Amino acid sequence: MEKNLKLSVIIPVYNEEDTVLNVIEKVRAVDLPKEIIVVNDCSTDGTGRVLDNYQKDDSIKVVHHNVNSGKGAAIQTARQFITGDLVIIQDADLEYNPAEYPRMYKFFVENNADAVYGSRYSGNEVMVDSFLHYYGNKFLTFLSNVFTNLHLTDMETCYKMIRADLFKEIPLESKCFGFEPEITARLAKRKARIFEVPIYYEPRIYEQGKKIGWQDGVKAIWYIVKFNLFRK
Repeated sequence: MEKNLKLSVIIPVYNEEDTVLNVIEKVRAVDLPKEIIVVNDCSTDGTGRVLDNYQKDDSIKVVHHNVNSGKGAAIQTARQFITGDLVIIQDADLEYNPAEYPRMYKFFVENNADAVYGSRYSGNEVMVDSFLHYYGNKFLTFLSNVFTNLHLTDMETCYKMIRADLFKEIPLESKCFGFEPEITARLAKRKARIFEVPIYYEPRIYEQGKKIGWQDGVKAIWYIVKFNLFRK
């Protein structure tokens, strides 16, 4: 695979006016050829205004949803604007650091990867996570592995870098946080070459705006079953 691969960074945003511009600047600072596609999922704070006032260039596209539809829906909207060779999802908070992109990127250049997962739980130094969040993620990863026959340590990670042609051909249904188990199931069904690398992760607490709760964990169990057993 050629070494000058263009990376399409999809940033779904909902009520992140305090962090979204910081995240965009961190993505822009990464020394890789790239484009940035920001989808504002009908934020009710000042996120939309902040994005519209931002001094953008040709490498950044901002799209606004008129109705709040969920993270998965924002990712689906962004797909039509992808022009890169690789795709990664970047949350608009500060839990994940874009400086990790090159470590994932090299597997496409050197190892002909189809997808690379950035694992929060594979031995890298991380900020201590909450008990429930950590073991909830471990359980969902274990359950997903049972169905996919993969050996991932972090299925729910936001950082999944995927070949753009493969990403665009996969039919996506999930409108919300079900995107993570869905894309994993669909990659496994396609026998994708998946690599996993440790990444740094700094978890937020709910008082800081964390949006995933125990209800999403329960839904994720259904998504794992649904997309592994009832979808091609």
